[in-house]
Amino acid sequence: MRLRSLLAMPELRLEVVTGADELDRVIRWVVTTDLLDPGRYLRGRELVLTGLVWRTGPADSETFVRALTEAGVSGLAAWDLALGAIPDDLVDACRRHRLPLFKVPEDVAFATVTEEVVRNLSGARAADLAAVLDRHRRLVEGTGLGAVVDLVGRCHVLTPTGRVVAGPVPPDPAGLARAFLTAPRLPHHVPALGATLFAVAGGGTPRVADWFIAFEGDAADWPAERRALTAELAAIVALERARSDTPADGELVAAVAAGDVSRLPGVRHVAVAASGRGGLRPAELRAVLAEVLGEARGEAHPAVGVLDGETVALVPEPDRDVAALLQDALDFLAPGLAGAGIAAGVSGAAPPSGLRAAVEEARHACRLAAARPAPACVVRHDELATHVLLLAAVPDDVRRMFRERLLDPLRDYDRTHGADLVRTLETFLRHSGSWTRCAEQLHLHVNSVRYRIQRIEDLTGRDLSRLEDRVDFFLALRLASS
Repeated sequence: MRLRSLLAMPELRLEVVTGADELDRVIRWVVTTDLLDPGRYLRGRELVLTGLVWRTGPADSETFVRALTEAGVSGLAAWDLALGAIPDDLVDACRRHRLPLFKVPEDVAFATVTEEVVRNLSGARAADLAAVLDRHRRLVEGTGLGAVVDLVGRCHVLTPTGRVVAGPVPPDPAGLARAFLTAPRLPHHVPALGATLFAVAGGGTPRVADWFIAFEGDAADWPAERRALTAELAAIVALERARSDTPADGELVAAVAAGDVSRLPGVRHVAVAASGRGGLRPAELRAVLAEVLGEARGEAHPAVGVLDGETVALVPEPDRDVAALLQDALDFLAPGLAGAGIAAGVSGAAPPSGLRAAVEEARHACRLAAARPAPACVVRHDELATHVLLLAAVPDDVRRMFRERLLDPLRDYDRTHGADLVRTLETFLRHSGSWTRCAEQLHLHVNSVRYRIQRIEDLTGRDLSRLEDRVDFFLALRLASS
C-alpha cells in the first residue's frame, strides 16, 4: 500500500503536515520507536510512529529524521502528548529531508494505527494472490492478454517495433521500443517516459525477437511482492505469445517452395527470404519477420516459416512497399541485434502459379544481401538483373585478384606521382568516355585527360576505346567500392 492510502482510512484521521508531493511512496511495514537513532532496526519502506520521547531539544529532530531517511523509511507519523503539538523543528527537519510527516490525532492510539495498517497490508497481499489466481483462470478460459493486463493495471505489453499487444496505448510507444532495444541491461528505468521495461522471454533471446512489458514508475521503489507479480506477468505473456504461434505456416511455406499452391488464396503474393548471422537463430528471425511483415499485410496474415535454414515469408496482397517497409523496420531494430545481422531478399508480386519462382527469386536476393557488410540489408528482386548479382556470385579471392590486377598499377602510380589516375578513370567511365565532359568535371584541359587515359592504358595494357576493357575497369571499380 502507499502513504496516500492512510488518508482514506477514516478510523485514523491522519493529517499531512509536510510532504504532500511524496504520498506515492510504498509502505512495507509499520514500526513504533522512541529511539533517537533507530536506523539499525529499520529495513526500509516502513511507516514510523513516534511519540517524540527521544526529543530533548530542537537539535534532536535533525538527528532523528536523518536516521530515518538514511534507513529509507517511507513516512513518519507523530504526536507529542506532553507538548500537545508537533514541534516546528521536527516539521522543518522532515521538510529538509523530504520525509512525509503525518499528524496523529491525540485520541488515536499508535496501536490502532499499527493494527489498521497491518490489516490493510495483509489484505493487499491476499488481494494480490486472488488476482494472480483470477488472471490464470481468465487466461485458461481464453479471455486473452487484454483482460490480464487490465487486472494488473498501469502497464503495457509491446513488441520491439513499438506495436502495442495489450494494455492502453502509451504516449510514446516508439520511444519505449527504442529504449528497450538500446538499454544496457534489463529491467531498465526510463525517467523521461516514466516507465520501467522488462523483457518477456529474456535470457538468451535477442531483444529484436522478444516482447517487453513497460510498467509505469520506477521498479526500484517497488516491494518484493510487486516484483514477483512482474515476473509472473512476463511468464503469462510468454505463454500467450507461444499460443499465438502458427506452426502450420511452416508447412504452407514448404509446400509452396515444392510447387504446391493448392492451399493458397487466389491472390498475388510477395515472397521474402531472410537469413541471420552472429548467433540469430532461424526461429528468432522468424519472429522478427512475422512481426515486421504484419504491418504490410493489410487484413491478410503473412505465412512465415523456416526453409533449409532460411526464413521465408509469403505476404498476400501487401498494401505497402514490402522492401521499403522491411528496410525501415530492420534499421529501427538494428540496435537490438547485439552484434548479429539480418539479410533479406524481396521478390516481385506473383500469382499463385508463379509463387515457387518468386520464393527462389527472394532467396537469391537474400544471398546477395548477405554478401554486403551492413548489419541490416534488404535487396529487391530488380537488383538480380544487374552486374551486382554476378559480382556477388564470384568467390572473394577471384574478385580480389581481378580488382588488384587492374587497379593496383594505377594506385601505385598515384601514390608516387600524385597523378589522380583512378579518379580520372572513374569520371571517364561515368561520362561514357566523353573527353569533354570528363575534362569539365575534373576542371582539366582535354589534352590533360587524354594524357592521363594514355598513362592508364600504358600501365595496364588495356585499351579504353574497347567496350570489353571499359566493362572490366567498371567492374573493378565497383568491386573496390563494395
